[in-house]
Amino acid sequence: MAAKPTFPPVAELLPHRPPMRLLDAVVSAAEGEICCALQVAADGRFDSAGSVPAWLGLEYMAQAVAALAGWEAHQRGEPPRVGFLLGTRHFETNTPRLPCGAQLQVSARRLLQTDSGMGSFDCQLLGPDVSQRARLAAYEPKDLENYLEQPGHE
Repeated sequence: MAAKPTFPPVAELLPHRPPMRLLDAVVSAAEGEICCALQVAADGRFDSAGSVPAWLGLEYMAQAVAALAGWEAHQRGEPPRVGFLLGTRHFETNTPRLPCGAQLQVSARRLLQTDSGMGSFDCQLLGPDVSQRARLAAYEPKDLENYLEQPGHE
């Protein structure tokens, strides 16, 4: 029987730091795709009356995209890099709120990636009574400091 793959802690794959690191662990990863686990937190940042707004699912998805990039960087022996969520298309949700304490899985699958760092990803957030889908556009500059020094990024 093959050993179950192990993954580094999410903290090693994401450039996010607490309290904005929202993913708990990588469940699986393969070429161009990743699945991560999270528990919807009741910590005062986003919750109200026992739930968080459904739009927070987009941030979970964006962090899954970042975890995919971080996993691939880890495979190359590189640190994770900062990327930017550019937008979303076709966001679908079956609920206006996500219950605090819910155990969810968020996945990201790369649809395309250009040499310049632009990418498109099909994402899902699933759990008990939760089903969300979206297509995210993201950008990971090769040289963040040079990118931020360009006019318009003050």
